[in-house]
Amino acid sequence: MGDRLHRMAQGKDSVRTTTDTIERDMFEHEREARRAHPGLVLAGVDEAGRGPLAGPVVAAAVILPERGFALAVADSKALTAAEREELASALRTAPGVMIAFAVRDAGRIDEVNILRATHEAMREAAAALPVPPGLVLIDGLPVRPFPFPAKAIVKGDASSASIAAASIIAKTHRDHLMCAYDREYPGYGFARHKGYGTAEHLRALRELGPCPLHRRSFAPVRDLLPAPASAQPCLPGWQA
Repeated sequence: MGDRLHRMAQGKDSVRTTTDTIERDMFEHEREARRAHPGLVLAGVDEAGRGPLAGPVVAAAVILPERGFALAVADSKALTAAEREELASALRTAPGVMIAFAVRDAGRIDEVNILRATHEAMREAAAALPVPPGLVLIDGLPVRPFPFPAKAIVKGDASSASIAAASIIAKTHRDHLMCAYDREYPGYGFARHKGYGTAEHLRALRELGPCPLHRRSFAPVRDLLPAPASAQPCLPGWQA
């Protein structure tokens, strides 16, 4: 990580394409906002765990210091597990970095749907920061309502250092939760696939049935649940 750390000290990260390696300015969004509003307290927000069949969705909010920050943050999906863990640990101890996160479990996801649960967690994470941000950069599409002024950036975790840092915190925190759940609910392989619909997970789901971590509103899980009594076929001559 030494080369990437040097690049981030200059406010840049490397993005590899099929033809070349492009230097991407990961602080462009932050500088643009602060040019318009000097001294602005700016946070990044991202989530982890929208797609899995089991486990919570986790949102993180991160405020990076305006000066003196030189960690090689990048989209968590572009990092190895070891790189994510190293960066998450460094973020938690770096001077001036502020972190908050929020979790919504499978029950809440089933109750309100995954999008609403994710937005709830994003709002809660931002509101839990120790300093109220003047602007929040959100990965993806707009979240409405939101407790602070916000700007949504599609694929923001690959273009904003603040969002990238939030993506690393959210992903590593959720991974730790799923490893703990693997010990609580053995047999599903949660420590390996983190709740995603891998062949191993689907096979265990068919053999063991859903556990309390499974999202019953997601089709692969829902399809294994017994039909409600009202949906059972009627005997001839009877009406439901």
